[in-house]
Amino acid sequence: METPLDNREQITPMPRIGDKAPEFWAKTTQGDIHFPNDYKGKWVILFSHPADFTPVCTSEFMTFAKLEEKFAKVNCKLVGLSVDGLYSHIAWLRTIKDKIQFRDMKNIEVKFPLIEDITMNVAKKYGMIQPGESETQAVRAVFYIDPKATVRAIIYYPLSLGRNFEEIYRALIAMQIADEFAVATPADWEPGDDVIVPPAGSCGIAEERMKIKDNEMECTDWFFCTQKLDKNEVLEAVLQD
Repeated sequence: METPLDNREQITPMPRIGDKAPEFWAKTTQGDIHFPNDYKGKWVILFSHPADFTPVCTSEFMTFAKLEEKFAKVNCKLVGLSVDGLYSHIAWLRTIKDKIQFRDMKNIEVKFPLIEDITMNVAKKYGMIQPGESETQAVRAVFYIDPKATVRAIIYYPLSLGRNFEEIYRALIAMQIADEFAVATPADWEPGDDVIVPPAGSCGIAEERMKIKDNEMECTDWFFCTQKLDKNEVLEAVLQD
């Protein structure tokens, strides 16, 4: 006999990589948004945080705000979310600008939108509420959504762990390069490093690859070939004018 889904099963589903980003309307600190429709043609990093006026979240928002222009230069917008109300968001962001200093950051103004989600409607759509961690706070989720509104990558962090922003940026660039040059990126890839050529699709191509001797591609076996990709070429492909 079937039993109804318990609460955990009802509130933790999340979009999968390759799915269209769930649509929603929301109030934010920068006005109302229709997501992802308002961001057509852009990459978006949609990220959640547990609560306003908490120290780890404060350090993260200051870091994201400091890096906003850097993300904008590679055609990426930032959108934050927590289950707090709009007035709480506004008060917290004003406090960050007026009072908080973290490392070399001071007087930091958060200009990207922060979503009000007191009903948890958006958080539930994106599986940001993880009952094993908290039933009343969103975990630190990061959704990469491409210009076609497709979910391309997802990173989840527990409440206690602040995010690594170098990795968030690196992953974005790597996905853009994969799209632009039809390649993959190896472990610890950074712009300027060799990239991975997709595996051969036939025995004939595999055999031909093993005979290739040039300065652009190197094959150590039929399935493992790398290709040089100049750092300037990478930056030219991702940076906006």
